[in-house]
Amino acid sequence: MTRTEKLLAELIALPSVNPAFLPPRHPNAGEKRVADFLAATAARAGLDVEFQKVLPGRSNIIARLLPKNKIKQTILLAPHLDTIGADGTKFIPQRKHGRLHGRGACDTKGSAAAMLAALCELAESKSRPQETEIIFAGLIDEEHAQAGSRAFVGQASRLSLTFWKKGDRRDAGPMVLAIVGEPTKLQVVTAHKGSLWLQLETRGNAAHGATPQLGKNAIYEMARVVEVLETDYAEQLKKRKHRLLGAGTVNVGAICGGTQPNIVPDRCTISIDRRTLPGETENGVRREINLLLAAKRLSAKISRAKLAPAPPLETDFRLPLVQSFLRSVEQSRPAGVDYFCDAAVLSAGGIPSVVFGPGDIAQAHTADEWISLAELERGKNRLVRFLNSLS
Repeated sequence: MTRTEKLLAELIALPSVNPAFLPPRHPNAGEKRVADFLAATAARAGLDVEFQKVLPGRSNIIARLLPKNKIKQTILLAPHLDTIGADGTKFIPQRKHGRLHGRGACDTKGSAAAMLAALCELAESKSRPQETEIIFAGLIDEEHAQAGSRAFVGQASRLSLTFWKKGDRRDAGPMVLAIVGEPTKLQVVTAHKGSLWLQLETRGNAAHGATPQLGKNAIYEMARVVEVLETDYAEQLKKRKHRLLGAGTVNVGAICGGTQPNIVPDRCTISIDRRTLPGETENGVRREINLLLAAKRLSAKISRAKLAPAPPLETDFRLPLVQSFLRSVEQSRPAGVDYFCDAAVLSAGGIPSVVFGPGDIAQAHTADEWISLAELERGKNRLVRFLNSLS
């Protein structure tokens, strides 16, 4: 068993389910067990360790490797520590046919294991970078509202000497790169879609079910809205494409209306997931939906259904540190992914970010989550190679 595999197995065995998905005070809730374990592991390797309090009982874990000389640039390794829920058996790591199974194996405890193992290996060797500060930031709450990455951005000037010296994160940009851990199959990702959740509401007039002609059925009105979204709007989106991400999408994921069969419903709501492209905004999306519905003589009240903005990511692949990372992993051009992650939050806060990690998003959130152990080790080795290539 390699150091990376052992570390991942130990992480899987420590439940860190996002509290948003569990009843209050559930024993599997929260990232504290994982954060404490990673802090102890990092400290044994000689890294400087601190906790960044974010929410009650929930903290980011920060482990730092300082260079031998004056800091000129900073690399941030940023996986998230929380997972979605699972039954108790999924927190028992199982090794089968070259794979490690268990909740969080690829999303994203695999990235956390590869990143911290790489940093510990560097700390224990004699070949650490001369002028590059490396920070491991295990972030909380990515699966819900990204409170961890938002807090990190808010305190970045205190946490990184590069930011502190510059005084403005935008000025520090060319000398900083965040590598956000997600299952990308070890592809360097510079763009991902945003996730915009909207609620649409139609209103009608209640009446007795025996005389429906005396009322106005809000569900029927919403059915026409859904038809327009899933056909006309979906086709409209296909005409706008991003070179790495393709087209934006819309999905009607939930519907609620009416109270009982013998009452004409006076209210109906749907919740939609609109995956946005770089350059698209919430106001722009609302405007185009309203215009399309108006053209069909329909109307719906639109409101936001997500706790915090989840914008798309597009990082300039020509940035020197991004180019260095691409060369180090022998990748000729950057990739894009459909899902949203902490990278967009860090990027919006002035920290240029890419996404990278072992595992396949197809395994994330599944009943039988797993990661290839060979890919896990390759991920760690590629990170070590990149970090060793820095001055």
